[in-house]
Amino acid sequence: MFSRSAWLHLRIPFSYYLLPVFLFSLAVSPNFGEKSILWTFIIIHFFLYPASNGYNSYFDKDEKSIGGLKNPPKVNEGLYFLSLSFDVIAIVLGYLMINATFAIMLLVYGLISKAYSHPAIRLKKYPIMGWLTVSLFQGLFTFVMCYVGINKFELSNLGKPDVLIPGLLSTVLLLGTYPMTQIYQHEEDAKRGDRTFSIMLGIRGTFLFVAGLFGFATLGFIFYFNAYFSSYYSYRFVLALSPVVLFFLFWFMRVYRDVSLANHRNTMRLNFISATCLNIFFVYLFLHSSQVLQTF
Repeated sequence: MFSRSAWLHLRIPFSYYLLPVFLFSLAVSPNFGEKSILWTFIIIHFFLYPASNGYNSYFDKDEKSIGGLKNPPKVNEGLYFLSLSFDVIAIVLGYLMINATFAIMLLVYGLISKAYSHPAIRLKKYPIMGWLTVSLFQGLFTFVMCYVGINKFELSNLGKPDVLIPGLLSTVLLLGTYPMTQIYQHEEDAKRGDRTFSIMLGIRGTFLFVAGLFGFATLGFIFYFNAYFSSYYSYRFVLALSPVVLFFLFWFMRVYRDVSLANHRNTMRLNFISATCLNIFFVYLFLHSSQVLQTF
């Protein structure tokens, strides 16, 4: 029914790079159950994120590399309907398997992702607005959405500091991460008239900005772990991120001499290292702090 190219543009494997927010939310969840963890993970990473990816691809019509696809095939109308189908499936499953609050949050996320891409609104072409929107909704909003799904909570349970603070830290991390995902797409974005945040900063400026904000985010996580857990986790968080810092600095030194190295290949390398290090740490935090392993 749908072409192979449409399925490729869903970029389901790319959800791996967005997994840290879910795992962080899981790690601080007090009321999790096996079924709610599984269904929240499946709905968000196999339906919601791919729907957003496909919808974005349909309206961008990129000819060069994008996140998760080095050589994207041409898009067709089937991709548009496939992405909408995945949105509907996510919302229906969210309502049936979790609760109405979770389903409504899935709907809101989908609408915002469409506003980011659709030519009638296209938040992507506004550098600061696009940057803030993506960081807020893939950070704080997604963290809270995962928290609702994993714990089957209602909105009344979400206004507490132990939910909002890690959610805001997720947003700060995204504020520093997102410009790096745009750094190799300056030519494509400019051709469409999209002045992204990375274009506004410039290639070297993007690296400097991300370095500063990443340092700020790290300090925020250290204070958070010291306040809500212990310094034991702060040290391990810094240790877990050391491969990310080393690769980033090595890449920056090379890009400073040759901006052509700010390419898709190196960006995906950084994304993979960063996602892997964060995923490992948050899984460790969940298993260690929740004492799940002691039940076996």
